[in-house]
Amino acid sequence: MKKTLLAVATAALMSALPAAHAQWVVIDPTNLAQNLMTAANTLEQINNQIKQLQNQAQSLTNQAKNLTGLDFSALNELRAALSATNRLIQQAQGLAFNVQQMETQFQQMYPESFSATVSSEQMVLDARKRWTNSLDALRTATKVQSQAVQNFASDESTLKDLVNHSQSAVGALQATQATNQLLALQARQSIQAQQLQITQDRAAALEQARQIAVQERAREVRRRFTGAGTPYTPATVNFYSE
Repeated sequence: MKKTLLAVATAALMSALPAAHAQWVVIDPTNLAQNLMTAANTLEQINNQIKQLQNQAQSLTNQAKNLTGLDFSALNELRAALSATNRLIQQAQGLAFNVQQMETQFQQMYPESFSATVSSEQMVLDARKRWTNSLDALRTATKVQSQAVQNFASDESTLKDLVNHSQSAVGALQATQATNQLLALQARQSIQAQQLQITQDRAAALEQARQIAVQERAREVRRRFTGAGTPYTPATVNFYSE
Protein backbone atom coordinates (compact mmCIF):
# COMPACT_ATOMS: atom_id res chain seq x y z
CA MET A 1 0.00 0.00 0.00
CA LYS A 2 2.79 2.41 0.88
CA LYS A 3 4.62 1.55 -2.30
CA THR A 4 1.52 2.22 -4.30
CA LEU A 5 0.97 5.67 -2.77
CA LEU A 6 4.66 6.56 -3.33
CA ALA A 7 4.40 5.58 -6.93
CA VAL A 8 1.30 7.68 -7.45
CA ALA A 9 2.91 10.72 -5.78
CA THR A 10 6.05 10.28 -7.87
CA ALA A 11 4.04 10.08 -11.05
CA ALA A 12 2.06 13.19 -10.13
CA LEU A 13 5.25 15.13 -9.40
CA MET A 14 6.86 14.05 -12.63
CA SER A 15 3.77 15.13 -14.57
CA ALA A 16 3.82 18.60 -12.92
CA LEU A 17 7.47 19.35 -13.74
CA PRO A 18 6.97 19.89 -17.49
CA ALA A 19 4.15 22.35 -16.84
CA ALA A 20 6.28 24.38 -14.40
CA HIS A 21 9.19 24.28 -16.81
CA ALA A 22 6.95 25.53 -19.62
CA GLN A 23 5.68 28.38 -17.47
CA TRP A 24 9.25 29.53 -16.66
CA VAL A 25 10.28 29.55 -20.33
CA VAL A 26 7.56 32.22 -21.18
CA ILE A 27 9.50 34.91 -19.20
CA ASP A 28 12.31 35.23 -21.77
CA PRO A 29 15.30 37.36 -20.61
CA THR A 30 15.87 38.62 -24.15
CA ASN A 31 12.31 39.84 -24.47
CA LEU A 32 12.52 41.39 -21.05
CA ALA A 33 15.67 43.31 -22.01
CA GLN A 34 14.06 44.49 -25.21
CA ASN A 35 10.99 45.63 -23.31
CA LEU A 36 13.17 47.53 -20.88
CA MET A 37 15.07 49.18 -23.77
CA THR A 38 11.78 50.10 -25.44
CA ALA A 39 10.52 51.64 -22.21
CA ALA A 40 13.79 53.55 -21.79
CA ASN A 41 13.62 54.86 -25.37
CA THR A 42 10.03 55.90 -24.89
CA LEU A 43 10.95 57.74 -21.71
CA GLU A 44 13.83 59.48 -23.52
CA GLN A 45 11.48 60.54 -26.32
CA ILE A 46 9.06 61.93 -23.78
CA ASN A 47 11.90 63.88 -22.12
CA ASN A 48 12.98 65.22 -25.51
CA GLN A 49 9.44 66.33 -26.24
CA ILE A 50 9.28 68.07 -22.87
CA LYS A 51 12.56 69.88 -23.67
CA GLN A 52 11.20 70.92 -27.06
CA LEU A 53 8.09 72.31 -25.44
CA GLN A 54 10.23 74.17 -22.92
CA ASN A 55 12.37 75.62 -25.73
CA GLN A 56 9.26 76.67 -27.63
CA ALA A 57 7.89 78.33 -24.52
CA GLN A 58 11.19 80.18 -24.02
CA SER A 59 11.18 81.21 -27.68
CA LEU A 60 7.67 82.60 -27.34
CA THR A 61 8.77 84.46 -24.21
CA ASN A 62 11.73 85.97 -26.07
CA GLN A 63 9.50 86.93 -28.98
CA ALA A 64 7.16 88.64 -26.56
CA LYS A 65 10.10 90.55 -25.09
CA ASN A 66 11.31 91.51 -28.57
CA LEU A 67 7.86 92.90 -29.34
CA THR A 68 7.64 94.86 -26.08
CA GLY A 69 7.69 98.60 -26.80
CA LEU A 70 9.82 101.15 -24.98
CA ASP A 71 7.80 103.02 -22.35
CA PHE A 72 9.97 106.14 -22.70
CA SER A 73 9.99 108.86 -25.33
CA ALA A 74 12.21 111.94 -25.52
CA LEU A 75 10.68 113.23 -28.76
CA ASN A 76 8.62 115.91 -27.02
CA GLU A 77 11.71 117.34 -25.34
CA LEU A 78 13.65 117.25 -28.61
CA ARG A 79 10.86 118.99 -30.52
CA ALA A 80 10.46 121.60 -27.79
CA ALA A 81 14.16 122.49 -27.92
CA LEU A 82 14.06 122.73 -31.71
CA SER A 83 10.90 124.85 -31.64
CA ALA A 84 12.51 127.28 -29.18
CA THR A 85 15.34 127.96 -31.62
CA ASN A 86 12.90 128.26 -34.52
CA ARG A 87 10.87 130.87 -32.64
CA LEU A 88 13.97 132.98 -32.12
CA ILE A 89 14.66 132.95 -35.84
CA GLN A 90 11.02 133.74 -36.71
CA GLN A 91 11.03 136.65 -34.23
CA ALA A 92 14.19 138.09 -35.76
CA GLN A 93 13.98 141.78 -36.67
CA GLY A 94 15.47 143.38 -39.74
CA LEU A 95 15.54 141.56 -43.05
CA ALA A 96 13.04 138.74 -43.29
CA PHE A 97 14.13 135.15 -43.76
CA ASN A 98 11.43 134.74 -46.39
CA VAL A 99 13.14 134.66 -49.80
CA GLN A 100 10.75 137.00 -51.65
CA GLN A 101 10.48 139.50 -48.82
CA MET A 102 14.22 139.46 -48.26
CA GLU A 103 14.91 140.13 -51.96
CA THR A 104 12.63 143.18 -52.02
CA GLN A 105 13.99 144.60 -48.77
CA PHE A 106 17.59 143.99 -49.79
CA GLN A 107 17.19 145.85 -53.09
CA GLN A 108 15.65 148.78 -51.26
CA MET A 109 18.15 149.01 -48.42
CA TYR A 110 21.32 147.93 -50.23
CA PRO A 111 21.10 149.42 -53.74
CA GLU A 112 23.93 148.99 -56.21
CA SER A 113 24.00 152.76 -56.63
CA PHE A 114 22.21 155.78 -55.22
CA SER A 115 20.01 157.78 -57.53
CA ALA A 116 20.62 161.51 -57.77
CA THR A 117 17.00 162.06 -56.78
CA VAL A 118 17.58 160.52 -53.34
CA SER A 119 18.04 163.30 -50.83
CA SER A 120 20.87 163.44 -48.34
CA GLU A 121 18.39 163.13 -45.51
CA GLN A 122 16.97 159.91 -47.01
CA MET A 123 20.45 158.47 -47.41
CA VAL A 124 21.11 159.17 -43.75
CA LEU A 125 17.87 157.43 -42.76
CA ASP A 126 18.71 154.45 -44.98
CA ALA A 127 22.18 154.20 -43.47
CA ARG A 128 20.64 154.16 -40.00
CA LYS A 129 18.28 151.41 -41.09
CA ARG A 130 21.12 149.34 -42.49
CA TRP A 131 23.02 149.71 -39.24
CA THR A 132 19.91 148.60 -37.34
CA ASN A 133 19.58 145.56 -39.59
CA SER A 134 23.15 144.55 -38.81
CA LEU A 135 22.54 145.05 -35.10
CA ASP A 136 19.33 142.98 -35.20
CA ALA A 137 21.10 140.19 -37.06
CA LEU A 138 23.85 140.09 -34.44
CA ARG A 139 21.23 140.11 -31.69
CA THR A 140 19.42 137.16 -33.28
CA ALA A 141 22.70 135.23 -33.60
CA THR A 142 23.53 135.77 -29.94
CA LYS A 143 20.01 134.70 -28.91
CA VAL A 144 20.34 131.48 -30.86
CA GLN A 145 23.74 130.92 -29.26
CA SER A 146 22.24 131.41 -25.81
CA GLN A 147 19.39 129.01 -26.60
CA ALA A 148 21.90 126.41 -27.80
CA VAL A 149 23.77 126.69 -24.52
CA GLN A 150 20.53 126.26 -22.56
CA ASN A 151 19.77 123.14 -24.58
CA PHE A 152 23.04 121.53 -23.46
CA ALA A 153 21.68 120.64 -20.01
CA SER A 154 18.48 119.22 -21.49
CA ASP A 155 20.45 117.25 -24.09
CA GLU A 156 22.72 115.79 -21.43
CA SER A 157 19.75 114.58 -19.37
CA THR A 158 18.00 113.18 -22.46
CA LEU A 159 21.16 111.40 -23.59
CA LYS A 160 21.61 109.81 -20.17
CA ASP A 161 18.01 108.54 -20.10
CA LEU A 162 18.21 107.13 -23.62
CA VAL A 163 21.49 105.32 -22.97
CA ASN A 164 20.10 103.81 -19.76
CA HIS A 165 16.96 102.61 -21.54
CA SER A 166 19.02 101.23 -24.40
CA GLN A 167 21.29 99.26 -22.09
CA SER A 168 18.36 97.90 -20.05
CA ALA A 169 16.26 97.00 -23.07
CA VAL A 170 14.56 93.60 -22.69
CA GLY A 171 14.15 93.01 -26.40
CA ALA A 172 15.08 94.05 -29.90
CA LEU A 173 12.15 96.47 -30.26
CA GLN A 174 13.06 98.45 -27.14
CA ALA A 175 16.72 98.59 -28.17
CA THR A 176 15.75 99.76 -31.66
CA GLN A 177 13.40 102.44 -30.35
CA ALA A 178 16.02 103.73 -27.93
CA THR A 179 18.57 103.84 -30.76
CA ASN A 180 16.14 105.73 -32.99
CA GLN A 181 15.62 108.34 -30.28
CA LEU A 182 19.38 108.68 -29.90
CA LEU A 183 19.57 109.33 -33.64
CA ALA A 184 16.76 111.88 -33.28
CA LEU A 185 18.76 113.68 -30.60
CA GLN A 186 21.77 113.76 -32.91
CA ALA A 187 19.61 115.07 -35.76
CA ARG A 188 18.15 117.79 -33.54
CA GLN A 189 21.62 118.91 -32.51
CA SER A 190 22.69 118.95 -36.14
CA ILE A 191 19.68 121.10 -37.08
CA GLN A 192 20.45 123.44 -34.19
CA ALA A 193 24.02 123.79 -35.43
CA GLN A 194 22.67 124.67 -38.88
CA GLN A 195 20.34 127.27 -37.37
CA LEU A 196 23.19 128.80 -35.46
CA GLN A 197 25.36 128.87 -38.56
CA ILE A 198 22.56 130.50 -40.56
CA THR A 199 22.10 133.33 -38.06
CA GLN A 200 25.83 133.93 -37.82
CA ASP A 201 26.21 133.96 -41.59
CA ARG A 202 23.25 136.31 -41.89
CA ALA A 203 24.84 138.75 -39.46
CA ALA A 204 28.17 138.61 -41.32
CA ALA A 205 26.47 139.04 -44.71
CA LEU A 206 24.42 142.06 -43.61
CA GLU A 207 27.48 143.70 -42.10
CA GLN A 208 29.40 143.22 -45.33
CA ALA A 209 26.45 144.61 -47.31
CA ARG A 210 26.28 147.59 -44.97
CA GLN A 211 29.97 148.35 -45.48
CA ILE A 212 29.52 148.17 -49.26
CA ALA A 213 26.55 150.53 -48.97
CA VAL A 214 28.65 152.91 -46.87
CA GLN A 215 31.29 152.98 -49.58
CA GLU A 216 28.69 153.61 -52.30
CA ARG A 217 27.04 156.34 -50.23
CA ALA A 218 30.40 158.00 -49.69
CA ARG A 219 31.03 157.89 -53.45
CA GLU A 220 27.64 159.49 -54.12
CA VAL A 221 28.22 162.20 -51.51
CA ARG A 222 31.63 162.93 -53.02
CA ARG A 223 30.12 163.08 -56.49
CA ARG A 224 27.52 165.56 -55.36
CA PHE A 225 30.09 167.61 -53.52
CA THR A 226 32.20 167.95 -56.64
CA GLY A 227 29.18 169.15 -58.63
CA ALA A 228 28.58 166.09 -60.78
CA GLY A 229 25.09 165.67 -59.44
CA THR A 230 22.73 167.72 -57.33
CA PRO A 231 24.42 171.00 -56.42
CA TYR A 232 25.91 170.98 -52.97
CA THR A 233 24.25 173.41 -50.57
CA PRO A 234 26.44 174.55 -47.67
CA ALA A 235 24.82 174.12 -44.29
CA THR A 236 25.82 174.78 -40.72
CA VAL A 237 26.80 171.63 -38.90
CA ASN A 238 26.40 171.54 -35.13
CA PHE A 239 28.50 168.70 -33.72
CA TYR A 240 27.40 169.38 -30.16
CA SER A 241 23.65 169.77 -30.42
CA GLU A 242 21.88 170.52 -27.19
